[in-house]
Amino acid sequence: MATKESPHIGHLIKDELARQGRSVRWLAEQIGCTRQNMHYLLGRSFIYTDLLLKISEVLDYDFFRHYSDCWKARKLSNDV
Repeated sequence: MATKESPHIGHLIKDELARQGRSVRWLAEQIGCTRQNMHYLLGRSFIYTDLLLKISEVLDYDFFRHYSDCWKARKLSNDV
């Protein structure tokens, strides 16, 4: 369900990792960063788009759709 609030992308990535049964360490290795840096990224509400694209590819999950859903919800609420 779309909301007007911007998604917390770190939480969404963490949730998808859990759904897939993968670890933070595994994702860090896949994208070439340290586990500590990955934990830092997962705590952030935003991530650079090039990094988000890489994470999306590794997890085979479109994280960008959460931003599209948010945009659509804001547009709908402004049109009412």
